[in-house]
Amino acid sequence: MSATAPSAGPSPIRRPLAAAALLATLVSLVFGLLLAGAGPASAHAALTGSDPADGAVVDTAPKEVTLSFSEAIAVGDDSIRVLDPSGKRADTEAEPKDLSEGSTVRYGVALHSGLPDGTYTVAWQAISADSHPISGAFTFSIGAPSDTTVALPSQEAGGGPVGVVYDIARYAAYGGFVLLVGGSAFVLVCWRDGATALPMQRLVVRGWLTLTAATLVMLLLRNPYTGSGKFADAFDLAGLQSVLDTKPGAALVSRLLLLGAAALFIAVLFGTYARREDEREKKDLTFGLAVGGGVVATGIAATWAMSEHASTGIQANIAMPVDVLHLLAVAAWLGGLASLLVALYRTPDIGSAAVRRFSTVAFSSVVVLAATGIYQSWRQVGSWSALTGTRYGQLLILKVALIAVLLAVAWFSRRWTGRLTDSAVASVDAAEEEPESPSESVSADPERAAQLARQRAALTATKKKRIRDADPQRSGLRRSVLAEAAVAVVLLAVTTMLTSTEPGRTEEEAAGGTPSASAPAAGGPVNLKMPFDTGGQNGKGTVRIDIEPGRTGSNDLHVWIDGSDGKPMDVPELKLALTLESKDIGPLPVVPDWLAEGHWSASAVQIPMAGDWKIDVTVRTSDIDQVTIDKNAKIG
Repeated sequence: MSATAPSAGPSPIRRPLAAAALLATLVSLVFGLLLAGAGPASAHAALTGSDPADGAVVDTAPKEVTLSFSEAIAVGDDSIRVLDPSGKRADTEAEPKDLSEGSTVRYGVALHSGLPDGTYTVAWQAISADSHPISGAFTFSIGAPSDTTVALPSQEAGGGPVGVVYDIARYAAYGGFVLLVGGSAFVLVCWRDGATALPMQRLVVRGWLTLTAATLVMLLLRNPYTGSGKFADAFDLAGLQSVLDTKPGAALVSRLLLLGAAALFIAVLFGTYARREDEREKKDLTFGLAVGGGVVATGIAATWAMSEHASTGIQANIAMPVDVLHLLAVAAWLGGLASLLVALYRTPDIGSAAVRRFSTVAFSSVVVLAATGIYQSWRQVGSWSALTGTRYGQLLILKVALIAVLLAVAWFSRRWTGRLTDSAVASVDAAEEEPESPSESVSADPERAAQLARQRAALTATKKKRIRDADPQRSGLRRSVLAEAAVAVVLLAVTTMLTSTEPGRTEEEAAGGTPSASAPAAGGPVNLKMPFDTGGQNGKGTVRIDIEPGRTGSNDLHVWIDGSDGKPMDVPELKLALTLESKDIGPLPVVPDWLAEGHWSASAVQIPMAGDWKIDVTVRTSDIDQVTIDKNAKIG
């Protein structure tokens, strides 16, 4: 945008509904794309290891199964379940034991004695210390892998329709907080006369309603969100009671109580305060509202800080107050920006002094955001590799880029603000102060007088708006503020996404351990062809192997042997073995059954984990002639 005042050109946007519709469409589009492109919320605590390990084959049955995590978790009676090949519980069904030592977070469950050989499934589900549900499953085998009837869960905790609705409520909660706090601060600090403006009242009240409704939805859905994933469990009183006993549940209830105090604040702000005409009394009430509103806003911001990222990890005692400051600065900047946009488009009365005061507030908020954001970035990312190599780091880079764009647009707004004057409407204001002398007939009819007064007020407001809309400085400011608001919508959405993404620091720490298997790895059929030569008479041929479906879990294996003439060839002995050298798993023996001439098969061949498996094939063509050949295949 040019730094000079715009010349005559396209007329400025005159209909306030056009701006509102544009913003609403942008909000819906951004949130829709973010929700459609994002799966279930990423786990904020990660499984870093287990004993037995994922896919391990142990000689004797262990007495217990232990799981290690990257950070603190909350567990319940069924948080860790061990299932035998038939699907029955192999653990004692007691509450998991806390085996944590120092910074190591570990939980374990005891197993029944005398467990038979076979493949066992460990399914776990817990709540991360920052309130997000986590889950997963993996297998280990006693003696040798076997077929199992247990299906590993395909949906992570916090997913499905319940997870989508819960995430929408989270986005709405942040948006409502920004409008409630930022709008109220704008009225008290920047434009006190805005307390009598109906558009400003609607903005703040709608922010309160949005935050209250979103908090209620999150409280009711908290039980199914972290558990069954069924909407019907939202009204399970026992589940709701268990939620209230948790840190996230306590935070949501505290937020509702504080919103009750916020309702009283709004009533005073747009009631008693708006009607005060004595400047001294209004000044005293402004101070009282600012203090009370600041305490309530800080308390609401603390409900996020005490239950999400800031409450866990390193330096939590410093991180939580820093997070509160960060949230308040975001609300003052973006909420004030939304208020300025509404005031510029929906009210004819906001003056240049109010706009300049907001410019100062916005600059102060940016300074606070920069300081707190740098600290939060260091704490959650921790390294340059995590900044570029993790989803959290990439979202953080996107957030910084959006802030840079927002500051660039704000620079243009600041220049328009410097040129803004109120002289264009001075004549209209003066005309409004000179009351017309009513005729005798009108004076005798109070109802008619009131009607004429309303008509004159509407006419005056229309004149003031028309004159201000024609002011090039004000039109330029309106366009730049609209652009700021558009970028701010995207920025707020990305910021909300960061709260549901695993921090880069913990993701890198978890990558050094044994990841959990939340579902069988996807794969495809494996087809191998290996020539062989045992050295004896008729000792040359080709082995063809098919493995379907070619993924972790149960597979069907077929082997064909063709002689040197290309015809099916029978051999006295055929054996196979599978080895995952990178994990020291195997060799796992496979002895296929003869089906037809030159064709062998084996069903329910268990492949415990994905990887680059070496397949050894031993072919014996006579009593003394045999050879072992091998080939690697990517499975899963």
